[in-house]
Amino acid sequence: MADINEVRVSLPDGSVREYPAGTSLWEVAGSISPRLTREALAAMVDDRAVDLSYTLNRDSSVRILTFADEEGRRVYRHSTAHVMAQAVQRLFPGVKLAIGPAITDGFYYDFDPSEPFTLDDLAAIENEMEKIVKADLPFERYEFSRPEALARFKESGQDYKVELIKELPEDEVLSCYRQGDFLDLCTGPHMPSTGRLKAVKLLNVAGAYWRGDEKNRMLQRIYGTSFPKKSMLDEYLFRIAEAKRRDHRKLGTELDLFSIQDEGPGFVFFHPKGMVLRNELEKFWREEHRKRGYQEIRTPIILNRALWEQSGHWEHYRDNMYFTKIDGIDYAVKPMNCPGSILIYKSRLHSYRDLPVRMGELGLVHRHELSGVLHGLMRVRCFTQDDAHIFMLPSQIKEEIIGVIDLVDDFYRVFGFPYRVELSTKPQKAMGAGHIWELATGALQEALEARGLDYKVNEGDGAFYGPKIDFHLEDCLGRTWQCGTIQLDFLMPEKFDLNYVGEDGQKHRPVMLHRVVFGSMERFIGILTEHFAGAFPAWLAPVQVRVLPITDRQGEYARSVVDKLLDRGIRVELDARNEKIGYKIREAQARKIPYMLVTGDKEVQNGTVAVRRRAQGDLGPMPLDRFEEMLQEEINKKVC
Repeated sequence: MADINEVRVSLPDGSVREYPAGTSLWEVAGSISPRLTREALAAMVDDRAVDLSYTLNRDSSVRILTFADEEGRRVYRHSTAHVMAQAVQRLFPGVKLAIGPAITDGFYYDFDPSEPFTLDDLAAIENEMEKIVKADLPFERYEFSRPEALARFKESGQDYKVELIKELPEDEVLSCYRQGDFLDLCTGPHMPSTGRLKAVKLLNVAGAYWRGDEKNRMLQRIYGTSFPKKSMLDEYLFRIAEAKRRDHRKLGTELDLFSIQDEGPGFVFFHPKGMVLRNELEKFWREEHRKRGYQEIRTPIILNRALWEQSGHWEHYRDNMYFTKIDGIDYAVKPMNCPGSILIYKSRLHSYRDLPVRMGELGLVHRHELSGVLHGLMRVRCFTQDDAHIFMLPSQIKEEIIGVIDLVDDFYRVFGFPYRVELSTKPQKAMGAGHIWELATGALQEALEARGLDYKVNEGDGAFYGPKIDFHLEDCLGRTWQCGTIQLDFLMPEKFDLNYVGEDGQKHRPVMLHRVVFGSMERFIGILTEHFAGAFPAWLAPVQVRVLPITDRQGEYARSVVDKLLDRGIRVELDARNEKIGYKIREAQARKIPYMLVTGDKEVQNGTVAVRRRAQGDLGPMPLDRFEEMLQEEINKKVC
């Protein structure tokens, strides 16, 4: 047994070390390795994030945090936000401070200045931050009683801090952090000193209402990011620039795929080329689902309010729904497809021999999103879900979940998307008894483990009627997008009194799976557009081939090439403009067309085409039949 003056520390590698009581986490990091001392930012002690100055006085599990850890990155960037706030306060005396959290890939801080910040101000703030970093000021934690904290921040005129403090309990002990002449209300933790910051970039300034409420004062929000190496910052800034180049909204206009009009904010207009892309995705979806025993259905967009009350959407989701009246009766525009599928299942009697019943629907749904969150195809008010609902025997749950996991895996492999998996559990606002949720969550876990998938548990993020598996795909820039989902539902069959006749001739309750693969057709098209930078693979490209005659003399031959390809189902255009061939090639490249067929006198004489591939350039002359065979193979294999 350990001496009373010693503490036992359990480390992530499973080892246990003994230290004198009162040992700091900084000293623990140093005892593990000199490199860890240099890289350590903070630590987790029994799942609580603390400063490295924290001393151990009881047995604990300890994990030293570096920038490689998600929690470590949050500490690093939240500390950077404090340095930025200190710089702003130095340059703009009297500025009022609001909040400054770490966010994904960066941080922000909200300020209330006397005049709005400019881009020139950001450069000046960065320069001042460099001085603070060079000073290597320690981050020091102080604790105050609520009255002491109120007095300090009232005296300094920090009204927003005072408002935050007043909302805390009377007996609350508050923590503040100081670096040099700067003091901020903060729970921490922070890195040891400002000198740990190596590469900082302030990105932009935007307006933000205090506490996100438009009734409150508009503040100035400065966004930034930081990294422990300049090379990491450079890589991040390159990704930002690349993301702008790939922005699906810009490409959607340039390639004439879709638009969003002032007359319908949040509602997408698909243009002819965009419809080709969409139709190819839907065709692929239908083919793959037919192979796996799904039957396609279509359900109405508007249904009676009573249905949505029965399903639970009225209670749990109506703030996101649109409504109308027909003959004086309340109706709702569907935000989800499941009640329609349920009504189709219920329209006839089912035997246990019929199950599983797999119903697929490319269903149009509408959701009331605030205008501030709308974003191209990624966040809209009207979209098509590639929905499916599976009605099954309890004994079929595991097999059906694994079948859907396999389907999702097959789909994402076609597009070259790696993905990660999360299991989302019961939310705070949920229907049904706890034991039903435990049963459903356990079934999803069992299927994931049988399939051998690593997964992260995402506590409290399930649907209101059941837990779910979420698939987060990763694009070429390393960004993740939640697309596919599988939701196991014991409650809807109960609420709608769904039945099947079992082997015993009695009625029994089926279990229901809700699932999507693309998620939203609109959003998936946006993701694909950015992933491929608009240079879609041949099987998806709105125009697969453009024929380019060098002069008018080859016009007739070029038109015959176009006609033959059209007859064989190839999407082809003719560029017969009186322009130089170099210009035509550059134009086709700009339009991101996979193949260009150049026809000159030599090609006419030999009955060939000179083939150029978008990504590779000149492939040389070849007979049209050979080119068509090569292209068809690429299309059929869905090469991406």
